[in-house]
Amino acid sequence: MSKPQQITFILVEEFSHIAFACAVEPLRIANLVSGDRLYDWSFASEGGGGATSSNGSVTLVDCGLDALPKSDRLFVLSGINMQSHVSRPLLAELRRQRARGTAIGALCSGAWILAEAGFLDGVKAAIHWDYHDSFAERFPEVALVRNVFVADARHVTASGGTATADLMLHLIGADHGEDLARAVADQMVYNAVRDASGEQKVSLQSRNGMRNPHLVRAIRIMQDHVDNPLSPRLIAEDLGISARQLERLFGKYLNTSPKRYYMEMRLERARNLLVQTEASVIEVALACGFENAGHFSRVYKGMFGIGPAAQREYLG
Repeated sequence: MSKPQQITFILVEEFSHIAFACAVEPLRIANLVSGDRLYDWSFASEGGGGATSSNGSVTLVDCGLDALPKSDRLFVLSGINMQSHVSRPLLAELRRQRARGTAIGALCSGAWILAEAGFLDGVKAAIHWDYHDSFAERFPEVALVRNVFVADARHVTASGGTATADLMLHLIGADHGEDLARAVADQMVYNAVRDASGEQKVSLQSRNGMRNPHLVRAIRIMQDHVDNPLSPRLIAEDLGISARQLERLFGKYLNTSPKRYYMEMRLERARNLLVQTEASVIEVALACGFENAGHFSRVYKGMFGIGPAAQREYLG
């Protein structure tokens, strides 16, 4: 029997428990199904005593950052409020591990920590969709993608939740063959395994029952131009339809107008930036396509019932 692959998980405070389970269980099941000890794993935290997940449960760990075992692969697993848990000791140890040749990846919001360490400049990375706006603002040099995971970069990343299982099944298949990966998925009763090209969140078509390609493309165009909004007329011209047809599509499928849908999309992004970054109100306004803070504040309060400055104070 060949030597088992050693995997270490660094659990960052408030880590995602669902991502944790989806990372470890496929390894356990791979050992069980194969009848071999293919994988060993250990848990570490900065304090070395334990780590608390976002649901409040505490996981005991094997060691602190100063005593990590020699690993074939290391994953940083974080969850909510990861910005406040990025520490100098954590970044220093990650850099030491990379210098030693350890393969380092990230799960859920862990890509944020790898980006802070400077590991993701110029490469593709995945992070939970809830952090896309703030991540793109904070790390413009990272090639952020909406995929459920990225496995073809130096540092593999998964967007969290069950996407972590998708990544682990992909790695098991690469290590020991697709037959084993399928057997592990069967044991997990996981019959919707996604490859790396799968996108996060339910697709527009599935979420709204839409099958109209013009509407789907119109929304994609809006998403790509949040900071520099296009008029419905220009969007319609890009699609090769009339502005009146575009209005009818939004009314039929979404019970709203293109203009209102676009505004709500921009305001949702603004709220993410206010909550997740330190950008000023005017910086958030400009990033979301508003020319001045006054107009931005009025429409923001109109949608959420609270102004942007008060929003940040309330959540802070």
